[in-house]
Amino acid sequence: MKVLELLDELDEIIEVASGVPLVKKVMVDPEEIKDIVREIRLELPDEIQQAQWIKNERQRILDEAKAEYENILADAQAKADALVESDEITVRAKAKADEILRVTKENAQVMKMSILDYTDNMLYNLQEKVDQVYASFFTDMYDNLQATFEKVNMNIATSRNEVKDQIYKAQENREDRQ
Repeated sequence: MKVLELLDELDEIIEVASGVPLVKKVMVDPEEIKDIVREIRLELPDEIQQAQWIKNERQRILDEAKAEYENILADAQAKADALVESDEITVRAKAKADEILRVTKENAQVMKMSILDYTDNMLYNLQEKVDQVYASFFTDMYDNLQATFEKVNMNIATSRNEVKDQIYKAQENREDRQ
């Protein structure tokens, strides 16, 4: 997978980077790192890139449901107003309007619950995919980085011991000459 190759490339850059004396840091070319990060972003699974789409789609569906609810209410009100020509018609119209309003509210509630359930399912699936991506990519990357830092620390410790040995030998040579 291309992402793993790019992460390996980051590891290699860190391993061959120049060390800064007396500090546990390395110097890398920021443009090279930024290029690799851009490539990783382009290679990430579609599920992550679809997260924004799901969020926008959820809002669009809710907006459509609200608009439909308001249209149905407006239609019901218009029909009720048109039927108010006589007392008998008014009574029937009011009953019909109340029934339409009740059914509309029930339908809107059912539609809202369905939309929320669908959105929750999509977000749950996305969350599982994100967890899988995290587990497969970032855990390995963290382990590799940790191993790299441990190796760098061991190399620094070895170098320090060599320098201390050289200091000790130089001091012995100096004492022997005196």
